[in-house]
Amino acid sequence: MKPKENNFAFIDSQNVYKGTRRDLGWELDWYRFRAYLLHKYRITKAYLFIGFMPEHNDIYDELQQAGFILKFKPVLPNGKDGVKGNIDADLVLQAMIDYPNYNKAVIISSDGDFYSLARHLYDNKKLLAVLSPHRNTCSSLLRKSAKEKMQYMSVLYDKLAKRKSTA
Repeated sequence: MKPKENNFAFIDSQNVYKGTRRDLGWELDWYRFRAYLLHKYRITKAYLFIGFMPEHNDIYDELQQAGFILKFKPVLPNGKDGVKGNIDADLVLQAMIDYPNYNKAVIISSDGDFYSLARHLYDNKKLLAVLSPHRNTCSSLLRKSAKEKMQYMSVLYDKLAKRKSTA
């Protein structure tokens, strides 16, 4: 009998949100995304790293109901984008804290700052996939470190996009 897989996902929420909405032009259905992660990659824990803003509590509730474990980062004012909540170090730290607890990891981001994490996981046979919203906006460093484990959400519109209401 095959042992049950215990894989974790580490998600850069802002990168995914901007990558699907701005770069691909569609809105991600977070419920469908969580189901996809479970069925495709056997993800038992899906950490979603996100900046905390009290006025978005309803969004956070919805994400938790969809099955994500939210890891909050305080946000700071940023002139051009309004606020900034850089989660990169938090995501890498969580991946290393949990390292002995998962069989394989999926990193979900296009950010080249995750190059070293992807390379370490790959070299130690713990990288299941790197899932980037879009090939055109994905860091070449991240693509190099993930090698054949690189996947793109741009081809998953039918599976992951929020469906239009017919009402």
